[in-house]
Amino acid sequence: MSAQSQQKIVQDATAGMEKALHHIQDMLKGVRTGRASSALVDNIRVDYYGSLTPINQLAAVSVPEPRQIMIKPFDGSILAEINKAILKSDLGITPQSDGKVLRLQMPPLSGEQRLKYAAKVKEMCEEGRVSMRNVRRDANKHADAESKGGGLTEDEHKKTLERVQDVLKEFEKKLDVVQAAKVKEITEV
Repeated sequence: MSAQSQQKIVQDATAGMEKALHHIQDMLKGVRTGRASSALVDNIRVDYYGSLTPINQLAAVSVPEPRQIMIKPFDGSILAEINKAILKSDLGITPQSDGKVLRLQMPPLSGEQRLKYAAKVKEMCEEGRVSMRNVRRDANKHADAESKGGGLTEDEHKKTLERVQDVLKEFEKKLDVVQAAKVKEITEV
């Protein structure tokens, strides 16, 4: 029983940290870099018949040129709503419409904007680290409860806490790599 408890605690911690890492990676896709990417508009939600719906479910999003995103709605009547949602977002880009498609021209980032976006990335990654530490805290509480309940011996308890800490270190290193890559992508001219 104790080996199973130990293994389950570590597996749950790993799964929670994996989920936090994937969430941060998805959020980072929406941060502007020097190039156009369809992921920039993925997190923008449009009011479609009373519910907030992601743009990629309402339109075909493509990148025909390195500095342009093209959005072609499946339903032409939603074009104005998509335009409004993009204007409300923090992209800082005004879409151009020809009545059928929206085009987003990505201006080059200024040095000040690059620093701002790099700081935003660092902030988002720090939130990811906090989430991972919360997962560790929950795993440690679970291990403490198992130890007090007799499910884990003192040595097994200590070993479980060490394994959870090792998992945290591993995921923090992965997050550091993701952060460094995104900051490099933003700061490259």
